Amino acid sequence: MRILLDECIDWRLVREFSGHEVKTARQMGWTSIKNGELLRLAATAFDIFVTVDRNLSFQQNLSDLPLAVIVLRSKSKPVVRSQACA
Repeated sequence: MRILLDECIDWRLVREFSGHEVKTARQMGWTSIKNGELLRLAATAFDIFVTVDRNLSFQQNLSDLPLAVIVLRSKSKPVVRSQACA
């Protein structure tokens, strides 16, 4: 599977997806791109988009995209780089 991690997700999470091709939005040069455009770009090169943006499904029509979107939530371990992204 080809997986893209949103720019707010801690890059170290890449280690948890062994056996898969995992890139971060930063590695792709896709930082500061708005959600709609980011999802369209991700759909061209990835199978899964992982984010912490709980409002994404209210902001975008995810059913039109040919990729899975996974929204992470964690109470015990931070999965984001900064609180500004949460």
